[in-house]
Amino acid sequence: EDLIEEEQCVFTLTQAGYIKRTPVSEYAAQSKGGMGKKGITTREEDAVADLFTASTHDHILFFTDTGKVYRKKGYQIPVSGKTAKGTNIVNILQVEQGERVQAMIHYREAGGEEEMYLFMVTRNGTVKRLPVQALRNLRSSGIRALRMDEGDRLVSVRETDGTKKILIATHGGMAVCFDENDVRPMGREAVGVRGIKLREGDHVVGAARAAAGKTVLSITEKGFGKRTPVEEYRVTNRGVGGIKNYMVTEKTGGIVGVKVVDGTEDLLLVTQAGILIRTHVDAIKQCGRATQGVIVMRFKEEGDRVISMALADREEAAQTATPEEDPV
Repeated sequence: EDLIEEEQCVFTLTQAGYIKRTPVSEYAAQSKGGMGKKGITTREEDAVADLFTASTHDHILFFTDTGKVYRKKGYQIPVSGKTAKGTNIVNILQVEQGERVQAMIHYREAGGEEEMYLFMVTRNGTVKRLPVQALRNLRSSGIRALRMDEGDRLVSVRETDGTKKILIATHGGMAVCFDENDVRPMGREAVGVRGIKLREGDHVVGAARAAAGKTVLSITEKGFGKRTPVEEYRVTNRGVGGIKNYMVTEKTGGIVGVKVVDGTEDLLLVTQAGILIRTHVDAIKQCGRATQGVIVMRFKEEGDRVISMALADREEAAQTATPEEDPV
């Protein structure tokens, strides 16, 4: 492992189960409002399900819809070009027939693991805090990380240290922020507890660790986005209905995901058609919670939509296109 060069890569997983890693340097930054460029080649019936940036020396945890977890090192994921389809995940993980990877997380193994937790959030608003040491001895066939109710699925996993504030956001534009210690550490077989009370038809799209002085970056299906100071999200008890995070309208579409940022990062967005754009986070306007935000990405194909977002280290823009004035 010491002979393998450490580098930051974009890890991409499709809904059909194809995964690949591509060096971050292959994606040049663009100005806000650009149209992006081809980031992956998918079949017509396939679409990108998840992506993030991580090191080749990081551990990659794969959580499936059955509540099991598998682990690989970043360099064990085959490297592919920017437009390549990738490798079917069944060639990398010993998943059972019908089992599907629903979430990925990366972490660096270090000292003091007994103080590290994985905070899991499901689509139906259930949360669970699992000590990382519970996953220390992973079999190649995977082990169970949580037990979910029928019809539920995992949507977000975050690494915490027992001192974090957790922010959960929904597709309909609601959010709740609470102390992670409101959720006691549980064993691998536990179901979890309620994290947010959902309105009818709504579902959780993501979770983040809230930190003072940072902003909550929200992105919608139709390419809108904004940053809102974390301080605008008051800390409450878990299990409540929350407060408005975004003014969701037909023009903006529902929320795709949220990230807590400090403005020094780059944002990577990927659409259903496989188009990927990279833009500076600090170019996205700061707005209040109940606003529509600004246009972050325009689409080449009618009917296309944003389906995933990730953060990467800052890179100077290679293109200086000046988009039209964005509506607020």
